[in-house]
Amino acid sequence: MKESTNAPAPTEVELKLALPPSQLLALLHHSVLAGTPPVQQRLANTYFDTPAGDLAAARVAVRLRNIDQQVLQTVKTAGQGGGGLSSREEWEWPVPTADLDQAALAKLPPFQGALGECIAALRPTLSTDFTRRSWPLVWQGSHIELVLDEGEIVCGRARAPICEVELELKAGDPAALWTLAVELASDVPLRPSDTSKAARGNALGRQQWPLPAATRPAEWLHRATVALDAYHDSQDAAHLSAAQQALDALAQHPQLDGAARSEAATLPSALDSQGMPSTAYGVAALNLARRLAHETALR
Repeated sequence: MKESTNAPAPTEVELKLALPPSQLLALLHHSVLAGTPPVQQRLANTYFDTPAGDLAAARVAVRLRNIDQQVLQTVKTAGQGGGGLSSREEWEWPVPTADLDQAALAKLPPFQGALGECIAALRPTLSTDFTRRSWPLVWQGSHIELVLDEGEIVCGRARAPICEVELELKAGDPAALWTLAVELASDVPLRPSDTSKAARGNALGRQQWPLPAATRPAEWLHRATVALDAYHDSQDAAHLSAAQQALDALAQHPQLDGAARSEAATLPSALDSQGMPSTAYGVAALNLARRLAHETALR
């Protein structure tokens, strides 16, 4: 349970990984999960926005979640990071019915400016319904929750499957998220994902998948990751081509040397013709993302 609306927002630190559905059993049989039975829940989620898409433009998500005969209202800000890792503010609290608690929204920092004027216009825009299996893990002294989500995003007539892993840091060192992800990716062909379920649903509804601009290595990796996310939801070959072009630009970037250049060089040929990753792709992308995040933090 996250903090109430009266407390400062906790920062959620998580690493998101896309999982090819064909590799589901490989993940479930991974040694990291051996001997730890998962908690399984069915989650039904409704996201809200204005008809003009003001929340999506501000990269704020408002959600009602039905879980275990309880309704939770959640607000999330945009994640900061890349290569699958993000940190963001999140507020979550129980509400008595499946109706937005508009008064509580008005008290939160994201709604103190112009967004506050949009609260009355919020309407359901998309849904994400999925089964969640979660495992509490202790990895290298840190407490991490591994969750596996399987289901579907629905926005109007558009649909996209959900099959993803999230590693959320509960206590300890964020570096443990990277090392756990690499351990998994060494045996299961996972890849970093930088697009939230809400952002995926918004793109589906608009049938538009804009890609971020890039000049620095971390930005090229982020662009490639978002392009792969877009391709798998849109099935538009232009996005797969954009991902390959971004990976090529990354591999040739003059700011890379040593191990970073070797990892970047692995990526362009480590995707198959359907944009599915090999284990080599996942390991190299995660190690490179961690390296680039560290170098960015030192600047």
